[in-house]
Amino acid sequence: MIGSEDAGAPLRGTQDDPGFTLTQLRYFSIAAETGSMTATARAMHASQSAVSNAIAQLERHVKVQLFIRHHARGLTLTPAGREFVLQARDLLARANDILSLAGGLGESVEGEVKLACYHTLSPFYLPRILERVGEQYPLLSIRVVEGEKAEVFESLLTGEAEVALTYESEVPGMIATEQLAVSPPYVIVGERHRLARRTPRRRITLQELAEDRMILLDIPFPGRYFLDIAENSGISPRIAFSSPNFETVRSMVAAGLGYSVLNQRPVHDLTYDGGRVVALELEGTFADIPVVMATVRGSRLTTRAEAVAALLREAVPSIAAEFSPHRPSRRA
Repeated sequence: MIGSEDAGAPLRGTQDDPGFTLTQLRYFSIAAETGSMTATARAMHASQSAVSNAIAQLERHVKVQLFIRHHARGLTLTPAGREFVLQARDLLARANDILSLAGGLGESVEGEVKLACYHTLSPFYLPRILERVGEQYPLLSIRVVEGEKAEVFESLLTGEAEVALTYESEVPGMIATEQLAVSPPYVIVGERHRLARRTPRRRITLQELAEDRMILLDIPFPGRYFLDIAENSGISPRIAFSSPNFETVRSMVAAGLGYSVLNQRPVHDLTYDGGRVVALELEGTFADIPVVMATVRGSRLTTRAEAVAALLREAVPSIAAEFSPHRPSRRA
């Protein structure tokens, strides 16, 4: 029966009984995440042989090899296994929801949700999101996964995260996105730069910086996007320095080493070393970068994850407005 805790029960599938157990699916799901029978056994407080036998029985029943087993190197999902794990986790999520309802917890949101976030968005969005989660759902804990864009998508596909906040760029086909905000580009210069006192509203064209040196935020995305903006404006950027670190770029600009194009703006213009930058709006039409919520396409979120998704829909647009380059400067 579904729900039986006997992982070794006979697998006799019928229309009403699929022939596998939730325990087998749990073992399989955790093994897919950890890549290890030993780690799965430890997490589930079971013997390694019990875990291994349960997963082997599951593979025999579905008539598909779910893992490639590497001697002394753990487990790797097969292509069929990568697809099956998404369905298995969806079924486990539904089972958890049923247990919550049966336990009278239908109005309560508690437990853990794994939230992934693109690392350049994290300092702007995560603290406020986590603060709101604590206010609205005090029994809910968030486990944060930060990384590059590809790592964020991979965390969703492997089950390391349930919901993600990232930019919409090169999204895998198995990932569904929902736009929550946009992140427009702007320019920063040092406070002694000739354009630093530009009025009104400090608007410039990139052509005015054609002879200036550029400091590039050198990450796969949005680094290429910033270069495209310059090239589409008819200038060839003269890259003096580059860094994958947002604050290093700002400090270099404050030191007068060049200008930069960015799309997330801190609420003040100070840099780590006490310098200042001046934010300038760009004249012209540029494609804004969508900030999106991402989930696995076709999957059903748990009640907990859906509560977080609803909170993201509410919180992200208002947070994004605070970091807009169109807001007035705030001097510390």
